[in-house]
Amino acid sequence: MSFSKILIANRGEIACRVIRTARRMGYSTVAVFSDADRDAPHSLLADEAVHIGASPAAQSYLSVNALLAAARKTGADAVHPGYGFLSENAGFAQACLDAGLVFIGPPSGAIEAMGDKALAKRRMLAAGVPCAPGYLGEDQGDERLTQEALKLGFPLLVKAVAGGGGRGMRLVRQASDIEQALVSARREAQSTFGNGTLMLERLIDNGRHIEIQVFADSHGNAVYLGERDCTAQRRRQKVIEEAPSPVVSPAMREAMGGDAVAAALAVGYRGAGTVEFIVDADLKHYFLEMNTRLQVEHPVTEMITGFDLVEWQLRVAAGEPLPACQANITLTGHAIEARLYAEDPYNGFAPQTGPVLWWRPQTAVQGGVRIDDGIGEGSVVSPFYDPMVAKVIVHGKDRDEAIRLLRTALANAPLLGLRNNSRFLADLVDHAAFRDATMTTALIDQWQEQGQPLLTQPVPDDATWRLAAAVFALHAGSGWRPGSVAAYDLTLQCDGVSRVMRVRPDHLGRVLVIRDEISSTIGMADVDGLKNLRDLGKSEIRFEMEGVIAKAVMVMTPATLYMARNGASFEFTEVSAYPDRQQLQDARRACAPVAGKVTQVQATLGADVNEGQPLVCVEAMKMEMWVGARASGKVAAVHARVGDQVESGALLVEIEIDTSKEP
Repeated sequence: MSFSKILIANRGEIACRVIRTARRMGYSTVAVFSDADRDAPHSLLADEAVHIGASPAAQSYLSVNALLAAARKTGADAVHPGYGFLSENAGFAQACLDAGLVFIGPPSGAIEAMGDKALAKRRMLAAGVPCAPGYLGEDQGDERLTQEALKLGFPLLVKAVAGGGGRGMRLVRQASDIEQALVSARREAQSTFGNGTLMLERLIDNGRHIEIQVFADSHGNAVYLGERDCTAQRRRQKVIEEAPSPVVSPAMREAMGGDAVAAALAVGYRGAGTVEFIVDADLKHYFLEMNTRLQVEHPVTEMITGFDLVEWQLRVAAGEPLPACQANITLTGHAIEARLYAEDPYNGFAPQTGPVLWWRPQTAVQGGVRIDDGIGEGSVVSPFYDPMVAKVIVHGKDRDEAIRLLRTALANAPLLGLRNNSRFLADLVDHAAFRDATMTTALIDQWQEQGQPLLTQPVPDDATWRLAAAVFALHAGSGWRPGSVAAYDLTLQCDGVSRVMRVRPDHLGRVLVIRDEISSTIGMADVDGLKNLRDLGKSEIRFEMEGVIAKAVMVMTPATLYMARNGASFEFTEVSAYPDRQQLQDARRACAPVAGKVTQVQATLGADVNEGQPLVCVEAMKMEMWVGARASGKVAAVHARVGDQVESGALLVEIEIDTSKEP
């Protein structure tokens, strides 16, 4: 089972992660990339890279033929599937073996046994592992599934049997929602996994999600490497993971670890795997599923054990025994991982796309801090893949230190250019529910429904407004303003809030800013650069205000100032005296909220619609978003068809407003 060149059948941060360990161990690496990823960091990091198709995953990263062809073309003799995409596809694992390639993962039989969530659950029930009640039948008719859902009661989960990563999963809290959940979950499962078969599972509400990392080799050895607590989730997607769990005792760890190892041995497992459990309020655990791959959150296990799990994967795939036995595995300190998503947590966690203008994680990496990423300045976050762009991982001597390190690391590694959840993550780990270990898998969703303050967007303080005004004042050529005016009123806008400030720059690079009769003189340490921000573009600056010298990160584009300060990021624009009427909100135009794929069109030409009525569904980055009518009227034109790829802001439907219903 020897090999020398590894093709990584994945993208983004996991491809970069695998490449780094493979290179350290002396292996050559081959990256694959789609149209959207031609210049992505993973394709540049590997020794070789091969184009495998168009941007949609189904035409590139999910194409078995394209991946095998890339291996033949480059002479790769092993394949690492990463996670997601084909990593849990038994057919792909077997195809690699049939092509004479070493598959760095479990045997195809083990993937098949655990890849079908319903079949895996049956095996666990037979083995005596506790499982949540559910429906695992072959009758997939909507009528039968609805009947079984009513028997189970609510809340419950509709789950794709071939699912993973939250895809093909829908939470149902009342009977009236079951029909839509079945349609939506089946469609997403078929699109993502090529298998629309569903199962039902009674939701253990307000539970904790705890998983066990297992490893097995071809010599009959199997171990568990502690647990990870993945309870902090939104829409069944993990947000924060930590190890060890703050609620798991040594006895509970041993019991869950024993169940997990038994599950792995029962299917002849080999390599890295994760057995996931839901834990109720009485700390009783129930089997959820087994992920037959490396997990996104594996770094926290690496931090507390000191082992490189990708190295373990490569050694096991090469036929070596496990590098350690159970007695030699100890857990030290506390680790936390925060998933940095390109999403707006203050707007329903809507995914975001666009260019990365500032991303310099090396400024935050220090002792106890690690950042795994797959983006770089100048790269573009597209709508075709997962919205996770990086992971910030920290390791402290205890949980309090880990939280402190994480908050500092997030503040020191701002991502500018598109909205993201960095500040939300920092606030979340400092929230009493997280610190006191009272989180549940549903809590963030409940907060969203209730309008919890944690999900209220941070606003810039007065000093940040003044700093932004000073930067605009020093920025040459702002457009419509006469250049001969020494002092003038400047109107800035940030997240819909406008402020008028009087500014007067001087030849020394200082700006007097006056608002509400309170004046501040702001001086820039980087005087030469900030005299012409048009040329500078981006900078980490030092400024002096009220006798205090502080720092900020900023990127100036022709239309927007992006600023990161004190752990928060803001976008400022200057309000023109002559606004473009085309930019004003128009209820007659229903536009795409993000770039993505049209999955449903309910608008019909000539049909009457009411305000709030769903018109078109756009899917991007694992999330479906409905575009609704903003006023009552008649559908005048439909510009969207199912399957269309649309840009953010694209016109989908035109409405002829019914003026009789206007207030």
